[in-house]
Amino acid sequence: MGTYAAVVLAGGAARRMGGVDKPALPVGGRSMRDRVLAAVGDATPCVLVGPGGGVPDGVRVTREDPPGGGPVAATAAGLALLDFDTTLVALLAADLPLLTRAAIGDLLNHLAPPTTPPSAGRPDSLSGPGALADSPAPAALADSPSGRRAGAVPDRERPADGVCFVDANGRRQSLCGVWRVDALRAGLLRLAAERGGSLVGASMRALFAGLAVREVPWAGDGPPPWFDCDTDEDVRRAEEWVR
Repeated sequence: MGTYAAVVLAGGAARRMGGVDKPALPVGGRSMRDRVLAAVGDATPCVLVGPGGGVPDGVRVTREDPPGGGPVAATAAGLALLDFDTTLVALLAADLPLLTRAAIGDLLNHLAPPTTPPSAGRPDSLSGPGALADSPAPAALADSPSGRRAGAVPDRERPADGVCFVDANGRRQSLCGVWRVDALRAGLLRLAAERGGSLVGASMRALFAGLAVREVPWAGDGPPPWFDCDTDEDVRRAEEWVR
């Protein structure tokens, strides 16, 4: 499967649950955040973007700027803490209590390592909003036919930029996926250029626009690993699954 990193996004507002710290809610006696971190316990490094109290040793913690700036800003903050030679990253929401290492392995198996490592200078270009704004947007991304919709299915001649699970209704679960780090960074550069240098409030759909995505139906045993908890009812359903 190869070495991979993980970025776990844990800074959402949870408006449908009254603004609670949703990833800290327990499912089966363990917080959803810790369940996700356990599923990627072999990731190197593992980065949590959000409140970091009580995280396991070795997990790198950061926050998007400003806190609450949205998942795209959080993604940029998480990628900034990756080692320069990281090529693959699992990008995950922190409210996936049913996620397992087997599910991550399934995604990794669908995404072969890139043939060349990223340049050593690339992470520095994402160290702040100004650096993002000053970098040119890759023409290949802007002009790609696959940009007709966010994360369009890759052409057969084009290698996938990432893989994510898709549910039974054909909806992509983009925050339960594995991505090429260079592709995500290129998407962040393009999006920041389009937005005058700011990623605050940008949508994940806009980030994935132009990326070639391979959709993976869940074929394993057990409940769907992409099941996220947006409501109290979702948490109750997850509790039933983990009993």
